[in-house]
Amino acid sequence: MIIPPSIKPGSKIRIISPAGKIKKEYVEPAIEWLRTQGYKVETGTHVFAQHFQFAGTDEQRLNDLQTALDDPECNAIICSRGGYGTVRLVDKLDFTCFRKNPKWLVGFSDITVLHSCLNLQKIATIHGVMPRYFFEGNRNESGSLLSMMHLITGSKVTYKLKNTESNRPGYANAELTGGNLSILASLQGSRYDISTDRKILFIEEIDEYLYHIDRMIHQLKLGGKLKNLAGLIIGDFSNIKDNDSPFGQTIEEIIREAVEDYDYPVCFGFPAGHERTNRALMFGQKWELQVGQQQTTLEIKY
Repeated sequence: MIIPPSIKPGSKIRIISPAGKIKKEYVEPAIEWLRTQGYKVETGTHVFAQHFQFAGTDEQRLNDLQTALDDPECNAIICSRGGYGTVRLVDKLDFTCFRKNPKWLVGFSDITVLHSCLNLQKIATIHGVMPRYFFEGNRNESGSLLSMMHLITGSKVTYKLKNTESNRPGYANAELTGGNLSILASLQGSRYDISTDRKILFIEEIDEYLYHIDRMIHQLKLGGKLKNLAGLIIGDFSNIKDNDSPFGQTIEEIIREAVEDYDYPVCFGFPAGHERTNRALMFGQKWELQVGQQQTTLEIKY
């Protein structure tokens, strides 16, 4: 796995919008903050463009993303937000220059498409907070932002959580992969379908119905994605809905039932996804997961 070089003051960061449209007022504070930290920041030509729900046409978003991938002076690409639309671009991307000069790709949610694509090419990426959410809830640097900066600057990261009753104890030391559940399910059968064998899988979701969650989890199971895992980490499942006729199971019950035939550790409630606290994760790198009786520890292993 290729680990892009850590960034440092003076490094160049490009901010692009490969999916949903976004207003300047959500991104400008993030640009200002990054510059105060000593980084050079450039935005894509079309980062604030609008075309229906997208940040510009497919061609405009593709141009900004390809330019960022090809830029030999760029050290990190941070997506401004998720939404929807990255899947419309991925088949048209050329990674020739990027493979010669790899750089960090940061984002979550719809950006799972790019995580999957780059990890299949053996290049590590960061599932972490985007400029739209840098200062969610306040104007101070959030734990979400700082955890992302720790990873992108090469610092050691260890997360410790109190256990939940739904957890399944165990130990794993393996590469981490995953992202948004809907995106992972939608990529099955495509050439961007991730491999999960002997890896720790992370999943998160937002604005879905319980029966949709159940269907997608079983879609992963039918595709063999849950069988040979080293471990499973469940992030935030936000704003989950139910039908008038209740589904009858919680998120925890749905997932526990789907993996009951396997014996790897399962951690619920990891603070990553669409909530205010969104701890950064590096996909493509090894992490040590220890789910104990009292505490869960997740530590990156450089």
